[in-house]
Amino acid sequence: MHEMPKPGPEHAKLRAFAGEWKGDETLHPSPWDAKGGTATSRVTGRMDLDGFFLVEEYAQERAGAGKPTYRGHGVFGWDANSKRYMMHWFDTMGMDPGAPAAGTWEGDTLRFQHQHPMGHSRYTYTFAGPDRYTFRLEMSRDGKEWQPFIDGTFTRAKP
Repeated sequence: MHEMPKPGPEHAKLRAFAGEWKGDETLHPSPWDAKGGTATSRVTGRMDLDGFFLVEEYAQERAGAGKPTYRGHGVFGWDANSKRYMMHWFDTMGMDPGAPAAGTWEGDTLRFQHQHPMGHSRYTYTFAGPDRYTFRLEMSRDGKEWQPFIDGTFTRAKP
């Protein structure tokens, strides 16, 4: 009888994102958001499908809005064939994300890069202990010249 696969140490690393998080974010002026500004965000992450994937729900509220102004749904996993982490992201922009972002985990930093119809994105998550991480999203039209789009600091609200 064939034995079902089991999650490995690469999957276990994704557990760092499990729980409820609250973040303060700075949105930098850019071609995608001319004014920029500040926001608060909530992220809820949970391991699912027998520990193979992290499922994340994200809600961002811009200053003074009184309700979420942007929401996203992420699925993070490990691709053993390419030896890379993968992030599938869906959000209220409503676009087909195409192929997932591919990334690597080095030390306390998980970094993804993604090419999509609007250009290129880089996502960097850096943990400063089990209850705090920083997040940076950078955008590029050509994949060569990058500019910060969002910087955030997240703290664990609940395990």
